[in-house]
Amino acid sequence: MRTDRPAPHIPDSSYDLHPAPIPFADPWSYELAFPRDPRGPRIARTTLRAILGAHELTELSYRAELLTSELATNSVRHTQGPAGVRLQWRHPVLRISVWDHSPDLPKPYAPAVDQDAEAGRGMAILELVADRWGGCAIGEGELGTGGKTIWFELALAT
Repeated sequence: MRTDRPAPHIPDSSYDLHPAPIPFADPWSYELAFPRDPRGPRIARTTLRAILGAHELTELSYRAELLTSELATNSVRHTQGPAGVRLQWRHPVLRISVWDHSPDLPKPYAPAVDQDAEAGRGMAILELVADRWGGCAIGEGELGTGGKTIWFELALAT
């Protein structure tokens, strides 16, 4: 048996294995891209729920999941390419952006004329539930020209 090699390092604690968690008020962001697939919005919701739970922001989960689902579903239904969701935490505000490769921005919110309409309620839900929201066109990217980002913000009650 050879004894000229140094003994392996045995960590004193889990701090040697992993970095410390990000403090609650420090900024962070996560991004998820998904193909044009009807499962994409569900995967986005599930991922969002896990992230918010891990960062102890579960009180924002219901509204965040509802709005993300609406926007991601629109991207899957009405565009011809991949889409994505980005979460950004800037204490005390969570901003969620949904991007896709369609250059068509949604029409400005207006109350629905036909209460029984099968479509068009997503923007009304966004208007009612988000603390702030907006959208912008995006220029050229790695997947080509055009596209848009629709974002919304939810503020943590202080």
